[in-house]
Amino acid sequence: MKKNTVITIGRQKSEGSKIAMLTAYDFSTAKLMDEAGVEILLVGDSLGNTMLGFSDTLPVTMEDMIRASAAVSRGAENALIVTDMPFMSYQTSVYDAVMNAGRLVKEGFAEAVKLEGGVAFAPHIRAITEASIPVMAHIGLTPQSVNVFGGFKVRGKDDASGRQLIDDALAVEEAGAFAVVLECVPAKLASMVTRMLSIPTIGIGAGAGADGQVLVYQDMLGLYGRKPPKFAKVFEDAGALMRKGINGYITETKAGTFPEEEHSFCIDEELLAELRLYAESKGDNRTE
Repeated sequence: MKKNTVITIGRQKSEGSKIAMLTAYDFSTAKLMDEAGVEILLVGDSLGNTMLGFSDTLPVTMEDMIRASAAVSRGAENALIVTDMPFMSYQTSVYDAVMNAGRLVKEGFAEAVKLEGGVAFAPHIRAITEASIPVMAHIGLTPQSVNVFGGFKVRGKDDASGRQLIDDALAVEEAGAFAVVLECVPAKLASMVTRMLSIPTIGIGAGAGADGQVLVYQDMLGLYGRKPPKFAKVFEDAGALMRKGINGYITETKAGTFPEEEHSFCIDEELLAELRLYAESKGDNRTE
């Protein structure tokens, strides 16, 4: 496999080749996805929900993202590693945005960063890219703005938010973003924005007209044991398979049928006899 970069990802749009992107938060999952051929691994601040159990992404810290990003980078050889900038790591100033993006690259081994917001954060995107760090933008529903939006709602269904989406898309492209995520946007509007831009669009709840797709892998594999979001498809019910395996382990452990001889280690019988005598000399006769 070839190594995916911001250049090869950009080329896929011009070639009409769809881009496959998934979230990853740890070494072993990243390795599986990389071997399967996923082109972009997003170390998402969605780990706040999926890995840390929060109701939203707001509590996620830079340290959380750095640790997860470094783990994913060790598991992936070919995928492009894009790491989310968590809430308040870039909103405070352009300076903070550049410094924290640099930390994700230097300490988290990210190859690009992603931040939420359009027109308002174009200066941040421009400054980060000028510091030689590629930026993936994220517009539409931006989860870090959940308190402003009053919940997780589709964006672009009215005139004002539709115009804002177009303005945001053009602004992040002009600022130097190499790609942009469109989240929870009407499919026809997302297709229109995709045709407007020269950079790739990655959809999540934005229809099939985007240049690529991204899903949270726990949704895609049914790991929650609950109905996934409207925009997510369960491709395999790995959650059911895991529950079956866990129940089997519990049953065999309680029945004493696990571990079997094939799962155990042997010892020389003469050595065992010597150790039995040694244990008895210590005053313990419970050696049989």
